[in-house]
Amino acid sequence: MNFDLDEQQLAFQQTARAFAEGELAPHAAHWDEAKIFPTEVIAKAGDLGFCGMYCPEAVGGMNLSRLDTAIILEELAAGCTSTAAYISIHNMATWMIATWGGEALKTEWCGGLSAGRQLASYCLTEPNAGSDAGALQTSARRRGDSYILNGSKMFISGAGSTDMLVVMARTGGREEGPAGVSAFAVPATLEGINYGKNELKMGWNSQPTRAIAFEEVVVPASHRLGAEGEGFKIAMQGLDGGRINIATCSIGAAQAALDLARRYMQQRSQFGKPIASFQALQFKLADMATELVAARQMVRLGACKLDSGSADKTTYCAMAKRFATDIGFQVCNEALQLHGGYGYLREYPLERFVRDSRVHQILEGTNEVMRLIVARRLLQTDSDTVETLR
Repeated sequence: MNFDLDEQQLAFQQTARAFAEGELAPHAAHWDEAKIFPTEVIAKAGDLGFCGMYCPEAVGGMNLSRLDTAIILEELAAGCTSTAAYISIHNMATWMIATWGGEALKTEWCGGLSAGRQLASYCLTEPNAGSDAGALQTSARRRGDSYILNGSKMFISGAGSTDMLVVMARTGGREEGPAGVSAFAVPATLEGINYGKNELKMGWNSQPTRAIAFEEVVVPASHRLGAEGEGFKIAMQGLDGGRINIATCSIGAAQAALDLARRYMQQRSQFGKPIASFQALQFKLADMATELVAARQMVRLGACKLDSGSADKTTYCAMAKRFATDIGFQVCNEALQLHGGYGYLREYPLERFVRDSRVHQILEGTNEVMRLIVARRLLQTDSDTVETLR
């Protein structure tokens, strides 16, 4: 078992790191403060292939593995966690269209989306359907060669500033539960789509977050992704990768915070000597680094399980998401503590890393839901199931 990155992965890592250091990190504080959605910089990321990382090459993507994607996203998140997280969501939505869309839809949209010239939002969560995604109420009623979309979505990243919405809507009755959900690629400017205010948030301020209302929106039937009733399956497959993506964004934020803390400890003096010489703080730094390395390896294991199509991929993605987002936030918070009062000032990036990484424990399925997924898998009666987790 080789844990070293190969030559190509190292090249991806170095390219993403250079982009993060040159295009993201210098502007991240300003984007956060002014609530700027940096679409031009995201388009530059698209020029490097970072907006269609695991889409097929035939539609303009790079056809990378989820492991390769995780390596890139970690570096981007170290530059601006909020922007990297949006890029990860855009990649997921674009991949759904590239995987389940019809040929005409893919021809029209995937090139621009993969290049970052057009942007996508993912619309699953509703006011009364968060963790229970199978209970969503937004409806899509068939009428001839179209569907009529009605309902609302909440907490949609990029909403109001993106070009395409991947929407999960109910084509069957509520009694059908998840089996009645279908997926649609909905152009964001169709008549009847209304956007709410840009939410005031604790973090993730470089990407807008809005509610969306759909009122008698006419969506061509050719924009349905997959067959009727496959929407929930598409959403869940997307979430496996989305959990790895957001977990690796936590790793990137935490690595940046750890590096800042290490440098600060060597520069800051108290009681006549650098605080790096205090054993209590050395131990704290060592624990942060150890837990971060463990979280990174769990994320990369989950990505490998996803790439190989393992029967337990969902379980490993859930474990990786739970562990990495908890550890990522913890490392950022400890790094702020090591900076003392300076860490609390916006002049330093620590407080932004703390704010931006906190939401990762909530989205793509809360960490409580991740525990449910893992526990249910462990408690299945087939003993061979448990063996696969060893």
